[in-house]
Amino acid sequence: MDTSRWTAASPPPTSMRRRGAVLERAILEAALEQLSTVGWSGLTMEGVAAEAQTGKAAIYRRWPSKEDLVADALQAELPALHVAPDTGGVREDLLELCRLMREAMFSRPGSALRSVLHECDVPAAERFHGVIFEGIVQPGVELIREVLRRGIDRGEVRPGATDDYVCDVIPAMMMYRSKVCGSEWEDRDLEEMIDRVMVPLLRPSAG
Repeated sequence: MDTSRWTAASPPPTSMRRRGAVLERAILEAALEQLSTVGWSGLTMEGVAAEAQTGKAAIYRRWPSKEDLVADALQAELPALHVAPDTGGVREDLLELCRLMREAMFSRPGSALRSVLHECDVPAAERFHGVIFEGIVQPGVELIREVLRRGIDRGEVRPGATDDYVCDVIPAMMMYRSKVCGSEWEDRDLEEMIDRVMVPLLRPSAG
């Protein structure tokens, strides 16, 4: 079928129209595709509508602004961090959790999110910092805390090591070194962070 005549202002034929969750999913996918090809600055509601093969009005009924649409698209696609690894040892649990966080950071929506933060202005950036915090940082911190609690119960981790400062170390380092230093966090880098920073920080005192 020749779709070249379709435009953002001209929805596809009735037989191709989608509604409800199916249409919303298509629009969110189209927004991510546009982010990956034209970036935040080049993304427009018209372009998303054309990519999703729907009308622009269908997008504005659901998302009143570009920021709202992109935030929902990113949140919908970020890999979920729900279950803490349980290998029987804190070091391996933290390593596996770091791999899961890396997967979220470097997934298509994670990479798009970091790209958006580099391109958009300060007010928009504040909105997307919330997406990072709620989608990656906060869930990661809670899973780290769960891993450390189990380690305390087994005697591997010093008591009191579940405070916010300790639990923030891994996500803070991963975000900082990814954004500022361009680190892609190879397995070797994750192992060094755990062995040189977290293990000494968590080790029970000799006394």
